[in-house]
Amino acid sequence: MFTGIITGVGRIAAIHDLGPSSSYGKRLGIAVPDGYLDDVGLGDSIALNGACMTVTTLDPARQQFTIDISAESLDKTAGLTAEGARINLEKALRASDRLGGHIVSGHVDGIGTVSHFAPVGESWELRVVAPPALARFLAYKGSITINGVSLTVNSVSDIEDGAEISINLIPHTVDNTSLGSLQAGSKVNLEIDTVARYVERMLQAGVLVPTPSTYSKDTAE
Repeated sequence: MFTGIITGVGRIAAIHDLGPSSSYGKRLGIAVPDGYLDDVGLGDSIALNGACMTVTTLDPARQQFTIDISAESLDKTAGLTAEGARINLEKALRASDRLGGHIVSGHVDGIGTVSHFAPVGESWELRVVAPPALARFLAYKGSITINGVSLTVNSVSDIEDGAEISINLIPHTVDNTSLGSLQAGSKVNLEIDTVARYVERMLQAGVLVPTPSTYSKDTAE
């Protein structure tokens, strides 16, 4: 589990094919800030641009680690195939950690497209078009994870191709994540709020949400 609070910005230092065709995955070498790997061990989970990955090798002297990503994961994510690309990093949540963002699983639900990114006053406005399959999960003041960053939705507009959400990024977020390099047309990884998943499932299943009127006097007591 994660919180969507980025703990470092890394760089894809190397990409190696795990097989001779596109049906095979890739091994990514990730360069990280000094000291980032001090508390990381083999098998630990680290989210890369919001996608949960497993550390397969560690090279603290070079400040690098590797992950193996399957062809399926490559097909369902964005921003993990360009050598030199800056990526957001988050280590897995510990039970004693503060939950500063919201509950994030590190499972990418879909890929969105940046439609607008420009300064507004001291901040930046980021607008992203989410695919139709995710549109119903997006709500005003709800939570959304974009490239691993926990963000609050300021507005939602339903459009033919899904839904366009608007988000305000403060200077700290722009300076300390890779979101500052986005531009119109950029593809981004999206993860919807975990609570929204369960609400949708209950509605699909026709689950009755209890109200005070559904309880008998004995039950209420």
